[in-house]
Amino acid sequence: MENLKPLFDFFKAIENDFRIGPSHIAIYMSLLQYRVKNGYEKYIQVYSHDITPIAKISSPYTYHKCVQQLHDYGYLVYEPSFKKTQGSKIYFTIEKEL
Repeated sequence: MENLKPLFDFFKAIENDFRIGPSHIAIYMSLLQYRVKNGYEKYIQVYSHDITPIAKISSPYTYHKCVQQLHDYGYLVYEPSFKKTQGSKIYFTIEKEL
């Protein structure tokens, strides 16, 4: 049940946030899944091509736009790498007590 806390916290936080749509939710859930699969570390290093198939998002533009918006809205911290050999870092900020 503890592994689901970040997901529950996210859904509670977005309950009244009209800016969050289905693509944001799909990407956030996919990032959480990726994090759990990779050892539940403090942050993940990820490439968009790792997440888009999980989130059922076909456009890299949509992925980058939504991740940047989730960052801007305070749901995660996104540090793009701009390098082909290094994934972007993503920290989950929503895990703080609401």
